[in-house]
Amino acid sequence: MVTKKQSKIFVLDTNVILHDHTCMNQFQDNDIVLPITVLEELDKFKRGNDLINFQAREFVRIIDEIVGEKLFNGGISLGNGRGKLIIETGKPFSEKIKQSFKEDIPDHRILAIAEYVKDKFPDRKCILISKDINLRMKAKSLGILAEDYQNDKVQNVEIFNKGVAEMEDFSDTLIDKLYREGSFDMLETSLTEKPKSNDYFIMKGAKSSVLSRFDGNSGRFIRIEKRTAYGIKPRNAEQTFSLDALLNPDIKLVGLTGKAGTGKTLLALAAALEQIKNFNQILLARPIVALSNRDLGFLPGDAEEKINPYMQPLFDNLGVIKHNFNPRSPEYQKIEELQKEEKLVITPLAYIRGRSLSNAYFIVDEAQNLTPHEIKTIITRAGEGTKMIFTGDLQQIDSPYLDMKSNGLAYMIEKMKNQDIFAHVNLIKGERSFLAELASDLL
Repeated sequence: MVTKKQSKIFVLDTNVILHDHTCMNQFQDNDIVLPITVLEELDKFKRGNDLINFQAREFVRIIDEIVGEKLFNGGISLGNGRGKLIIETGKPFSEKIKQSFKEDIPDHRILAIAEYVKDKFPDRKCILISKDINLRMKAKSLGILAEDYQNDKVQNVEIFNKGVAEMEDFSDTLIDKLYREGSFDMLETSLTEKPKSNDYFIMKGAKSSVLSRFDGNSGRFIRIEKRTAYGIKPRNAEQTFSLDALLNPDIKLVGLTGKAGTGKTLLALAAALEQIKNFNQILLARPIVALSNRDLGFLPGDAEEKINPYMQPLFDNLGVIKHNFNPRSPEYQKIEELQKEEKLVITPLAYIRGRSLSNAYFIVDEAQNLTPHEIKTIITRAGEGTKMIFTGDLQQIDSPYLDMKSNGLAYMIEKMKNQDIFAHVNLIKGERSFLAELASDLL
């Protein structure tokens, strides 16, 4: 006789819900325990225009639809083949929790409930799911199993540690053909594995080398030439590939990753200005992530003055481009005109959310601080004729609940790879200055 495998019990922390309001769909036939403290915390996040507020509101709506007129006595079924949703009310702190933690805070109330559930169902595996590393450590110290929310984690992060792919000992005959004709079919090579659409390569032969892109539609390698965008010239192969993707009208979504000083945002903005005739508006945005646990309210001044320090790096990039030209030149005047007519807008990302973006060149800077759901929400706003660029440094994540595997930028790149309208370039070499490059590598 085969005994049925005992289902698990997952206790959810608030930050999991604020990360993904659909998280309850990811636990199969296992039961979900929602500490009442979590509902209390969600109540504080319901008001506001940021995505975190949207997540809180949507989750509460989902629960309301599931529950309807019923009571939570013993839990409510989440549907066919699914487990139950159980709301656990507050539980007394055990002696172990009292001795370990002196404060009565939401995290410790969640731990008390997780411990209660674990003791109540000794034959079932009870796991606390939290994006908070410290809370997971606290749980494990109390003998409670704890895990990160894994559903949207990237499995392969190697692509973010490597620069441009190189093909060594490549056929000089094919390299010559690429220079003469501009392309050749993959079937002419000795490659056994088909590259992903819009993968970039440095092909090195015995006598020469060439830069190329693989076109997934035609199955051909296309030669890439160095191009200048609004006075900005690429300084290395990675930047050359980046500009190719940014200037290619057939590529509608671009991900640029790399450490500070590699030129990600500068190249994206220069490419946008180069193509302004093809778009109604250039939007350059970034999420506001307060540092040192100080939010915008800590800063002096009105709303615009509070936001300006966060937007300054974007204005700095625009300044670099402007300083390539004489203030009386048509190029310089064009930038001034675009800003005055609000056809070139630099703004916090929160001000963009909710809009439908048609025929826009939309650059999202510091995208590594976005969740996968935030990235999805932004991309699904793309209207006809819109091109979207996401740039970020996966080594500099400011959100306490995201890491190299769970941030939205990495998630987007992994899910979109091999799509004909998507390209990703990882920039390795810093071009800001020798000092900046040295500090980035050594410090």
